[in-house]
Amino acid sequence: MPAIAEKIPMQKISDPEIELFGVDLFMLRLDLIHPNINGNKWFKLRYNLDEAKHQNKGTLLTFGGAFSNHIAATSAAGKEFGFKTIGIIRGEELNESSNPTLEFARKNGMKLYFVTRGNYRKKNSQEFISELKNLFGDFYMLPEGGTNELAVKGCSEIISNVDIPFDFICCAVGTGGTIAGIISSIEKNQKVIGFPVLKDTEFIENTVKKFVGGKKNWTLNYDYHFGGYAKTSSELLKFADRFKKQTDIILDPVYTGKLMFGIYNLIKRKSLKKGAKIIALHTGGILNTTLT
Repeated sequence: MPAIAEKIPMQKISDPEIELFGVDLFMLRLDLIHPNINGNKWFKLRYNLDEAKHQNKGTLLTFGGAFSNHIAATSAAGKEFGFKTIGIIRGEELNESSNPTLEFARKNGMKLYFVTRGNYRKKNSQEFISELKNLFGDFYMLPEGGTNELAVKGCSEIISNVDIPFDFICCAVGTGGTIAGIISSIEKNQKVIGFPVLKDTEFIENTVKKFVGGKKNWTLNYDYHFGGYAKTSSELLKFADRFKKQTDIILDPVYTGKLMFGIYNLIKRKSLKKGAKIIALHTGGILNTTLT
């Protein structure tokens, strides 16, 4: 498998639909750093992989839903860096062939263990973790979505790839680790706007605050989740299709499609001031897209 790219490209978004509003929009192409461990997932995993090796753990165990980018990336990282991988998947009705994400994980050697939604909600309990250790033996555990202190540390380094001045940096938000890392690394005169893809406002905000303390240079905009995780609409799919034709950038409908739809909408509403320099993070997830 190819190595992780050292230089992450920045792409100017040239689109007449927003150029009329006098802002400069760029996209940091984290999706191009590796075919399978791309986007924010590499930054979340890198220090966790180091820690697993330090603890002499040969197996990574983590959690996710049927379309989890984190499950896919962990399976690929395990294959590349020599770890066995186990994925605890929400939904007992699923199997290894239910969708391309689960098939991809299986082909990378990940053992998939399907549990009921009720049991999945117990994923952070010591009792459930003990049951998993009885089943699978010793392992290094990664939380759902990969968000922990080491993940936030890795995501804080994303900003080092930005070599132009900017006013706003925007990203899709799932479990909150990526935006927490970004918040911790930007200047006081810069602002982070997060676009959650879930409706659970309390969970996301509490997670971000846990890692960034009292910092105020960030906000979450819940207007563009399109009904919740993995929910979409014909309007969103049409937007992503047009965006690809205009920029040659593929957006996935779970994360980056919602992010860019939200940014475009804020620009058109003039919520982002004229003359502003805006950076959007492309956090990968193309494996899960239905767009071509």
